[in-house]
Amino acid sequence: MSDQVALLKDKGNAALQEDKFDEAIKCYTEAIALDSNNHVLYSNRSAAYAKAKQYQLALEDAEKTVNLKSDWAKGYSRKGSALAYLCRYDESIETYEKGLQCDPNNTQLKNGLIEVKALKRASMSNPFTAPDIWLKLANDPRTKAYLSDPEYLKLLQELRNNPQSLSCRLQDTRVLTTLSVLLGMTEQGEPMETEPMKSSEPSKSKSETKPEKKEEDNLPPEKRKALEEKKLGNEAYKKKCFEEALEHYNKAVELDSTEIIYLLNIAAVYFEQKEYEKCIDQCSKAIEVGRENRADFKLIAKAFTRIGHAYKKMENWKQAKVYFEKAMSEHRTPQVKTLLSDIDKIIREQERKAYIDPVKAEEEKELGNQKYKDGDYPAAIRHYSEAIQRNPDDPKYYSNRAACYTKLAAFDLGLKDCEKVVELDQKFIKGWIRKGKILQAMQQQGKAVSAYQKALELDPQNSEALEGYRSCAVSVSSNPEEVRKRAMADPEIQTILRDPAMRLILEQMQSDPRALQDHLKNPDIAAKLQKLLESGLIAIH
Repeated sequence: MSDQVALLKDKGNAALQEDKFDEAIKCYTEAIALDSNNHVLYSNRSAAYAKAKQYQLALEDAEKTVNLKSDWAKGYSRKGSALAYLCRYDESIETYEKGLQCDPNNTQLKNGLIEVKALKRASMSNPFTAPDIWLKLANDPRTKAYLSDPEYLKLLQELRNNPQSLSCRLQDTRVLTTLSVLLGMTEQGEPMETEPMKSSEPSKSKSETKPEKKEEDNLPPEKRKALEEKKLGNEAYKKKCFEEALEHYNKAVELDSTEIIYLLNIAAVYFEQKEYEKCIDQCSKAIEVGRENRADFKLIAKAFTRIGHAYKKMENWKQAKVYFEKAMSEHRTPQVKTLLSDIDKIIREQERKAYIDPVKAEEEKELGNQKYKDGDYPAAIRHYSEAIQRNPDDPKYYSNRAACYTKLAAFDLGLKDCEKVVELDQKFIKGWIRKGKILQAMQQQGKAVSAYQKALELDPQNSEALEGYRSCAVSVSSNPEEVRKRAMADPEIQTILRDPAMRLILEQMQSDPRALQDHLKNPDIAAKLQKLLESGLIAIH
């Protein structure tokens, strides 16, 4: 990848992160013009098109990605996603499955496949047209509050009339939640300790107690006794009499070793007691028993979720992620998806912190300095970027990278680095000066003056800051009529311009630049100068 291509890709990535989709697409397109066989560029542009809701173009770029790099999982993920948005579900499923042949353990592909299969099921039956839709939504606490929102009702009507629009609405969490309710997907990821207490909830108690009463008469004596022990265990659990609850649940297991729920209840008690290893052990047994006895996949998912929670409590983040992913493979829910997202953030942050090494950061900085001296600015950027990853709290690395971006006329990226510099250290004078220079190059002289003023507040004698401020010295426009019209729109500006003292100061600054330093010491005068600069009534030279 050439230096120019790498720079355009970085600019595109930065724009995409800020949701500037058109700008990102433009950068990737320019990069592709320079390197038409780079699969990463097509993949990135596909992502930008998808976010801009240009799904056909996203698909075309994803197909190009796969053609260029047929063993790269992300290409299949891009293609599968684009096809799903276009409601071409069978092709999307086929794409995800083909990608999994290349990378069987790829989480993104697995999750995408599960999601698109759910979309296909929903599109075939269109749950939004079900006759009992309003009853379901009103009776479920997840969606009950939505029904008072006119925008939500409008969204439902759209999905009822046009089910094909579902794929375009998946970014709305309300849609995912509604879909879960309509498809009968129960909540997962609730705090473990609540499971034996669920019978206390009005909406749950009916569904749980009625089936038991209907079945009890036909159950063998051992199973009836097991249910009785479970009820006693639930009552003890509610009272937080955990040892008593364990005794009843264990008796239930002795009487009926084929029922997964008793093992899950035991695991819930251990979780409450902070006996996380024992909780995991019971959940593992529950999964084994459930598989052998063809238990509901939702209960299997619950066992995996509970193991994930236990590992999360033990701060074993990677194992927690593994089991949340297993839960998702059994029964996909928004709650577990959120848990996975949170765990991913924790893992990334840990990896970031583990990567920090100030010594290596300095080594990278020195390599960057040498490349900068050689005029190899893209290479210098790579070294400074590595230094930032190794020590992200040191402002000088951002400042050095900003200098490189300035040399390459990538002023937006340079400005972003300068803002990071002064965020990390308000007294880092070079950051303010560099920011001023970049703003000048971007023809934002008013803001440039502010940056130079900050530098002069730190060091009134700094020659670079003085020179930058002088280069932004003001002169009243040669068109008095235009100045007068603009001034009349702002009484404060008119007052400043009519002030004899201020007019004298402006003339003095032009004839004697050394007077600038003294004037800036007066906060009132400095504020008036700033007002003139930012008003647009002042010519900058």
